[in-house]
Amino acid sequence: MVMRFKPMLILAGAALATAGCAPVDPGFGEALRYDMAVQTIDPDPQFPPDGAQPGDHGEKAQKATERYRKGTTKPAVQDSAGGRGGGAGGVGGGNTPGS
Repeated sequence: MVMRFKPMLILAGAALATAGCAPVDPGFGEALRYDMAVQTIDPDPQFPPDGAQPGDHGEKAQKATERYRKGTTKPAVQDSAGGRGGGAGGVGGGNTPGS
């Protein structure tokens, strides 16, 4: 049994020695950082003054729901990036029906 243990020990030592010489990729983990950045939509959102604000009560959402059901929603506004603005897209977000 000692004869089989010695070659295995030598092989394990050689594997550890060569693993220590492997170069470390400087871009290692970049995909994870990219994915995290893509999922961060807007860390400091700007809410329109007449839109729903964080912590608002349900009266404003009720009025927005009524406007949606009647088909009299406010038109969507263009933001500076060229996309649609008007809040987070929830109730009272300013989106038009069917868009």
